[in-house]
Amino acid sequence: MTTNTSPPSASPNDPANDEMTIWEHVTDLRKRLLVSLVALVVTVSISFYFSDDLIHILARPIGGIEKLISIEVTENVGVFMKVSLLSGFILALPLIVYEILGFIFKGLYEKERRRLLMIIPFATLLFLAGVAFAFFIMLPNALPFLLGFIGVETTPRLSNYFSFITSLLFWMGLSFETPLVVFILARLNVIQPKDLAKQWRIAVVVIAIIAAVVTPTPDPINMGLMMLPLLVLYGLSILLAWFATRKQSGQKEL
Repeated sequence: MTTNTSPPSASPNDPANDEMTIWEHVTDLRKRLLVSLVALVVTVSISFYFSDDLIHILARPIGGIEKLISIEVTENVGVFMKVSLLSGFILALPLIVYEILGFIFKGLYEKERRRLLMIIPFATLLFLAGVAFAFFIMLPNALPFLLGFIGVETTPRLSNYFSFITSLLFWMGLSFETPLVVFILARLNVIQPKDLAKQWRIAVVVIAIIAAVVTPTPDPINMGLMMLPLLVLYGLSILLAWFATRKQSGQKEL
């Protein structure tokens, strides 16, 4: 026998009416993962039509595709698929974020869910900002250092170069999602903005370590270029965490 835990006067949009069993949560998660996977397959397939042009664009920081060599039979195909996957992921990102947020914030009021839809373009813009930062600022500074190190003439392999550049673009894009992640964690009461503000010294040390690991070169210039946006993002994260907790406390008062 099923017991209805919702009060008789509950609104149709009340989160109490959205109570789900564990199995229903698992089913919902599976459905959302499937939708995201299908969307990724579709966007990667679409990317096949312009990946060749994108490969030439990504090769510009090194001087063009003619500056690279390919020595394996499957190397060209592997690079084409890698670039298609990255561009397909970027195209599918809004829907993927929507499905993730839809699962995490299942118990929110309908009005809150509509407000959270604003996160989707914000998340996409943050990811693109990280990709643009890596491509236009980091790569032009990192490649001359790497190619001219100890004065040995270097002709990079096609697969090696694109593994390097796609990895850098992807992880920089994800690192720029930090404010969004902090906002969600604050909304779930996992973290508090005042704690983030108090621990800024630790944050600087952690950011320096991340910059040292992610930066493709060991020189302090590129490390500094990496640290600067991460510090700005940390400050933005505190602001968004404060906004999330303020909105939540306002709901409780109502």
